[in-house]
Order: sequence, then C-alpha cells, then structure tokens
Amino acid sequence: MNRIKQLFDNKGDKKLLSIYYTAGYPHIDSTIALAKILEASGVDFLEIGFPYSDPVADGPVIQHSSEEALKNGMSLDLLFNQLKELRKEVQIPVLLMGYVNPMLQYGVERFCRACAEAGVDGVIVPDLPMYEYEELYQEVFKKYNISNIFLITPQTSEERIRKIDELSTGFIYMVSSYATTGKNLVVSEQTAHYFQRVDALNLRNPLVVGFGITDQASFDHALQYADAAIVGSAFVRLLSQKDYLEQIPSFIGGIKGNVAV
Repeated sequence: MNRIKQLFDNKGDKKLLSIYYTAGYPHIDSTIALAKILEASGVDFLEIGFPYSDPVADGPVIQHSSEEALKNGMSLDLLFNQLKELRKEVQIPVLLMGYVNPMLQYGVERFCRACAEAGVDGVIVPDLPMYEYEELYQEVFKKYNISNIFLITPQTSEERIRKIDELSTGFIYMVSSYATTGKNLVVSEQTAHYFQRVDALNLRNPLVVGFGITDQASFDHALQYADAAIVGSAFVRLLSQKDYLEQIPSFIGGIKGNVAV
C-alpha cells in the first residue's frame, strides 16, 4: 500500500505536518541529510522540490533556493541518484514537487519509474493540466503506484474540486490563498469561508493546507479544516542560517507545539 494512504488511514487525532525543501539547497548533498533529521524531529511526510529556472508559483525565498540549487549543480538525474539511499534512511512518505517542464524533458514514464525505484510515494506538479494528466499520464502514474497530487485554490469551482477528488489517490493540496508561496496565512473571514466550503464537500481524499503556514498558530488554524498542513518558505528560510541543522528540531517542535526534540 502507498505510504501516503497508510499515513492518513492511521492518523487518528494526530496533527500531521509536512515540510517542503528544495533538493540541492543549501548544499548539493543536503537532500538525504535533511530528510533524516526532519523525520527524527517529528515531521510526518516530506515534499522535496526539484529546482527549475522559472518557478512562477513560488515566492522569493523558494525561488532563491531553486536558483542556488541549480548553481550547486542539482538536476533530476543527480536527485534520483541521491534518492537511491532514501529508503535506507527514511521511512515516512516522500513526495517530489516541481514543474512540468523538467518532468516532460526527463520523460514521464522514466520519471515515474525513477520515483518508484527510489521509494518516492507521490508528486506535486502544479502546472500539469488536469485533462492532460487524465488523458496522457494517469495510467503511467498508476503503473508505478505514484500519487499525483492536485492543487485547489479559493477560486476552484465545486465541479473541478469533485473531479480532482475523483482522480486523486493521495490527498488534495488546498492552497490557502491565491498567491505565491511565502505569504503568511491571513485568518480572514474569506479564508475561513473557503476552508469551510471545501470541508463541507465531504471529499473522499484527505485535505492538506499549504502556503502561509509559518508557526503553531497558523498550523493549528489550518488543521481545524484539514488533515495536515505544509510548511515551506519558513523552513527554507531557516536553511539560510549557519546553524540550521541544530535549529531544525526546535523549529519542528515549535510548529507542532511539542517539546523540542
């Protein structure tokens, strides 16, 4: 069974936290080391970004990490080579996140096969059109048991949300606002209405909130309406500090409201 499904099937009352970081940042060999310490610090699943030269949905913090990772020499070939060691070190679900162009250049079947061989459980490709996935790639993803994660925003119609729910096999990524990454989650009446509207649809798949989760307050607020939440820019910002490895356990403990590991 896919690790993502196992995680959500067995979550109970647990507050699930995902962390995003960019492969190859801050150092070319950071990918597995960060995964290990994040799992040990209490993170429930990971999203590892594969860098791209034109990350249009990302704010300045993640854009900068992508630029630095590319300068460091990160590529999909190198990432998959690094991920050969993943399942010797890390047991929690791992997803790759990035843009469609690198995946298409690599070859979709080759990409999915490499994910399966490395123990990657799913991918998040925000600019992969839903109809294109359904018509061209769905069977390939199924063949390798890779979950394709779709995003919804406050502007997504109920019809489209239900179609996404029908196509999804992992969870639905609920973007907290129509903005780039790195903006703080604003707990407004409009945001609450959006969360409540999606929650009321009683979807088959778990909901995971991303964009703007920076601290325990925003994490707890998101979990009033969702099954998990994702921290991205706030964590990537931490990686720019010299002593980031020492700070990771307390950073994760602070988000989850636990005593620092």
